[in-house]
This record gives sequence, C-alpha cells and structure tokens, in this order.
Amino acid sequence: MSDRIRARVFVSGRVQGVYYRANTRDAARTRNVDGWVRNLDDGRVEAVFEGDEDAVEAMIEWCHTGSPAATVDDVDVTYEEPQDESGFGIRR
Repeated sequence: MSDRIRARVFVSGRVQGVYYRANTRDAARTRNVDGWVRNLDDGRVEAVFEGDEDAVEAMIEWCHTGSPAATVDDVDVTYEEPQDESGFGIRR
C-alpha cells in the first residue's frame, strides 16, 4: 500500500447547493477513492481523498469542474499522511 496517498482539497466558487458533494461522492466511489466531502460555513467545499495515487490525482482534477451546475473558481490541495479512510461519504 505504499502508493496510497491522501489529499485535502478546498474548492471555492459556486459549489454549494449545486449537488457538488453528491457528485464528488459518486465520482470518488467510481474511482475507488476513500474519504469524505462536506460544505464549509464560508461557502467552500472541503474534501479528503485517499487511495491509489492515480485515482486521487484524477479526483483532484475532477474537482476543477465538479458537478454540472457548479462554477469552480479555485482548488487548493494539501497532501497529508494517509489515515486509512474506508469508503466515501458526505459529512454534514
């Protein structure tokens, strides 16, 4: 599992109220990426992606477009040590 990575992503723009979290969950599950996604009080969306490097990088790239109704202005990524996330869910 040495190729397992973890990325924390903050997405800004019109990303709340446009099914961004649900679409992120579906995209992550399709790519077998573990982690979670949630809305922040400041209007951004925060997500944690953990898994195979190629799959995590694909999720980060996906975040630049996101759900069809979203308008993404910025994606800020920080890499962290994996924490053995299991499954992918939406946090409230």
